[in-house]
Amino acid sequence: MTSFDIIHDIPYAMSSLESPIDPLPVNGDKPEEGNAIGDKRPGNASDADNLPTNLYPNITTQNHPNIDQFASSHLINFGTTFLPDLIISATHLSLFTAPSPGSSSPYGRAITDWTSGQMSSLLGHSHPEIVSVIQSHASSLDHLFSGMLSPPVLNLAKRLTSVLPDGLDRAMFLSTGGESNEAAIKMAKTYTGKWEVVGLGASWHGVTAQASSVQYHAGRRGGWPMVPGALMLPSPNAYRCHEGFRRKKNIGNGKENGANRGFGEKGVIEDEQWEYDWEAEMLYGWRLIDQQSCGSLAAVIVEPIQSSGGMHVLPPGYLRRLKTECEKRGMLLIVDEAQTGIGRTGEMIAVNHDGVVPDILTLSKTLGNGLPLSAVVTSHAIAGVCAERDFLFYTTHVNDPLPAAVGDKVLEIVVRDDLVSHARRMGEVLHSGLNQLKKRYACIGDVRGRGLMAGVEIVEDRRKGKEAGLELAKKIGDRAYELGLWCNLSTHPSFGGTFRIAPPITISEEEVRDGLAVLEEAFRGVEGSLPLY
Repeated sequence: MTSFDIIHDIPYAMSSLESPIDPLPVNGDKPEEGNAIGDKRPGNASDADNLPTNLYPNITTQNHPNIDQFASSHLINFGTTFLPDLIISATHLSLFTAPSPGSSSPYGRAITDWTSGQMSSLLGHSHPEIVSVIQSHASSLDHLFSGMLSPPVLNLAKRLTSVLPDGLDRAMFLSTGGESNEAAIKMAKTYTGKWEVVGLGASWHGVTAQASSVQYHAGRRGGWPMVPGALMLPSPNAYRCHEGFRRKKNIGNGKENGANRGFGEKGVIEDEQWEYDWEAEMLYGWRLIDQQSCGSLAAVIVEPIQSSGGMHVLPPGYLRRLKTECEKRGMLLIVDEAQTGIGRTGEMIAVNHDGVVPDILTLSKTLGNGLPLSAVVTSHAIAGVCAERDFLFYTTHVNDPLPAAVGDKVLEIVVRDDLVSHARRMGEVLHSGLNQLKKRYACIGDVRGRGLMAGVEIVEDRRKGKEAGLELAKKIGDRAYELGLWCNLSTHPSFGGTFRIAPPITISEEEVRDGLAVLEEAFRGVEGSLPLY
């Protein structure tokens, strides 16, 4: 037994569901018996041997409500367009829709989820060990008074800090990424005694007050002021950098960035003569910030990969220079690893690629494998000073035992099964396949990312330039969804028609290649994709 094995799984039997709820008929009896959800993963929805238990067997495509009509009558729109299918089950990579009337299968069609839900189900949907932890803790240790501690919280704090670099020594556990970023910003202000916070253009940190004030992707307009002191550095975008921040490549570097080499297209060949001077752009941004600042610069908050902004990876050396600039000004560096954390990029946390230790690290999404769990991690020194200065972030669900037990199990599995290395290897397969697609289709302007995070930016015709192909991207995305592959696509201007791909890090090489084959079929079947051979 290790020092982490404090809580043992408790036998659990699923109780009866509530009586049917109109208009969504939930089965009133005990769910149908089905095969245990294990390593044998579902392929086609008609393969009944591999299907998970259907909790909603009375729902078919005939009797389930019109989703648009139901949503407009009963749900608040929070800024999205709902997809047309009703999802009634999910396991590993597969989402299952309601069946047709009279079908012998409990499901309609299977959809391969290449975004891990909301970029969160790191180990896949309904992972059997995660299910077991949820069941046992729901039956015996779910929620406590916020001032009480429990074994899952102690275990998670110890296990998490043990896999992080020195200087990330103490943690607190909250619910969402926005909440953790809110706490981190408040902590930075408490520690420094200052109140100005810098974010990057095209960033996304959440929808709480301070987090949304320092993000510049979306959500800033609505007729109210942001939290005072929010300032912005330019978004580092190597593909669409401003001409003023390009420089001629040295002859000795002529073979660098080989993945961006063209295939006879004039535009790409011209681009290869130049490289992105991110350092000049960053220093220009700092000069503007220094001019605007009231002399109260507290922190910078940054994502290692700007996912919502189009899957842009911070250039090599960027984080290290950013920390240097923070230290010059007495600022803290906050790194938001909501999507990149816990192995997805091929390192436990993405800052390890650059050898940089942030002053404050925030985690969410991946840590809870889809459950609402986030973390704020910092040094002994910062935590101590904040305590002396009465830092307060007391919430209903701070350090709740059930989600903490899930986070602890996620970390245990990631380390035990060496999933960080697996994500690195599968990322190589994924990016190789996506770059092969780029070679074939002139509508793919750029492929970027790291590990099992990838972005595919669609343009009208890269041989002629970089005009965003928003309508074409939507057609390709719609076709892929029809074929059973879900990749997230946003047409927001700061996103630029880029597919975001982030499958669970438990994905196999066969599953990666199967998904690439479906994506290839989607490109092949859409007019305007511009096949080159």
